[in-house]
Amino acid sequence: MSGSPLDMHVPGFGHGLGEALLIEWVAGVGDRVERGDAIAVVETDKASTEIVAEREGRVTAHCATSGDILKSGELLYQLTAD
Repeated sequence: MSGSPLDMHVPGFGHGLGEALLIEWVAGVGDRVERGDAIAVVETDKASTEIVAEREGRVTAHCATSGDILKSGELLYQLTAD
C-alpha cells in the first residue's frame, strides 16, 4: 500500500441520510492512524458521530474543511502507508 496516496471517501450515514456537516478533524495531516481510529466528527440531523479509519497509514491530505457539508461517497481525505 505504500507509494501513492489512497483516496478515502465519506461513508454512508444510514437511515436514508445522504449528507452530514463536518464538525472537526480528529486526525491531522501527518498523523498516523490505525484501522478504527477516529478521523473526523460529523453531525447529521439525527446525531453527531465519528468517521473512523478503514485502514492504517498516515493522513496526507484533508479534502474538506470544518463547516463543509459532506455527501456520501465524496472524497474526504488521503492516506498512505508508512
